[in-house]
Amino acid sequence: MHYLLSVIDDSANPGPADEPGAVEAFNDQLKKDGYWVFAGGLERLDASTVVDARSGETAITDGPFAETKEFLAGFWVIEAADLDVALELAAGGSRACHRKIEVRPFDGIA
Repeated sequence: MHYLLSVIDDSANPGPADEPGAVEAFNDQLKKDGYWVFAGGLERLDASTVVDARSGETAITDGPFAETKEFLAGFWVIEAADLDVALELAAGGSRACHRKIEVRPFDGIA
């Protein structure tokens, strides 16, 4: 089963100085243990653009779709046997990046 581990950042949390090395070590361990599928970090909120074409007209606006203190800062896509394994891996990711991690199973893979 594939899981999305979403890194939830807080604009008041700059993260520790050792974070990049800790995240790289966590990524290496995921790869070594066969859980790694894909991962990525995201730019800050001010780099985001929202596109809405639901009405047939395309509206493009700068910034996040919602004003919030917390935001998606990055993610891992992993393959794990079950939710318990995914949660254990998420705990390791949380320790590495010093942020909360939301775990969600994929609804199939296209």
